[in-house]
Amino acid sequence: MDTGSGQSRAEGASARERLMDAAYAEVVSGGWAGRRMADIAAVAQVSRQTLYNVFGSKEGLLQAVVVREVNALLDRVVRLLEEGGDPPHAVSRATRLVLLSARDNPLLRAVVTGDHGLLPVLTTRSEPLLEVLGERITALLVKHDPGLAESDAEAAADVSLRLTVSYSLQPIDPDEAASRVETVVHGMLLVGR
Repeated sequence: MDTGSGQSRAEGASARERLMDAAYAEVVSGGWAGRRMADIAAVAQVSRQTLYNVFGSKEGLLQAVVVREVNALLDRVVRLLEEGGDPPHAVSRATRLVLLSARDNPLLRAVVTGDHGLLPVLTTRSEPLLEVLGERITALLVKHDPGLAESDAEAAADVSLRLTVSYSLQPIDPDEAASRVETVVHGMLLVGR
């Protein structure tokens, strides 16, 4: 009956969430660039060492916050994709949802339009984010089209994600962007047959 370790894990998760909530508030308020790790730890009521142990760096914390937000968005995307239908059209609908969220979600909008300290999470240091999203989209494409090779699903997921990020950074009409992504994914899935 080891209740100590279970309680310790619960406290760790709580500290992790508090740290991410504090970072989220700083990003949305525009104060991220001026905040030190010690400031964020103080707001979250944890030690600075705990913050470094959990996230490693300020950028690691930012990536975790963005991944958390994007995972919530991706849960909505998954529900949309699970509605069925033509996989390229489902990816198109998902692209539209993502672009509208990038415009309307305070955190995602701050990252897309924010300062140089935020933007790398979607550009030059986006690998952790794209990896998480790519895996989920690949799994859904394979699930909805069992005849599709996983490598082709991975390629289609990667291209659709990169296009979506690009359209987020240089916005165009979400419906037009979604149509273009659908065309590309459709072509890639046909070639993969």
